[in-house]
Amino acid sequence: MSKNTFVESELILGGARSGKSRLAETLAQESGLQVKYIATATPCDDEMSERIERHQRQRPAHWQLIEEPYYLADVIRQHSNKETCLLVDCLTLWLNNFLFQPLDNYSWQQAKTDFLETLAEAEGRIILVSNEVGQGIVPLGELSRRFVDESGWLHQAIAQQCPRVVFVTAGLPQVLKGPSL
Repeated sequence: MSKNTFVESELILGGARSGKSRLAETLAQESGLQVKYIATATPCDDEMSERIERHQRQRPAHWQLIEEPYYLADVIRQHSNKETCLLVDCLTLWLNNFLFQPLDNYSWQQAKTDFLETLAEAEGRIILVSNEVGQGIVPLGELSRRFVDESGWLHQAIAQQCPRVVFVTAGLPQVLKGPSL
């Protein structure tokens, strides 16, 4: 990877354990900017709590951690600037929070619209990580189908805005749009 490649925002997609988060963290580290890691996961069970703790231990200690399961647009507005790299991991967990633990006063559609508008106006570098879930079979359950649909529509909207989109498989990044890594 070239340390001189700079894009304002990029979307990194991949399946589970594909290497997408590792790539995002490498790009953030190589940016030379102050890194703020925005985590969307919620510790809904013991396994997820352990996973979150493991990820926290693996990241550089000097990165600022911001945990935000719902209000991503607010966090991006507050923290984006030309000296900062915001790393958001993971957008499908963010969607999951809205589908399985919805807020009374803030819908998924409102959050998505706010996020996309904020992303278009943000300064600095933003690296977005998300799971690509639309390449398998169509799920049987209504909620599962909605999750696949909503994540696909979100990814399409973000990919239209981002100068670079990368798909990671088996730790190998494939640039789908924009400058090479």
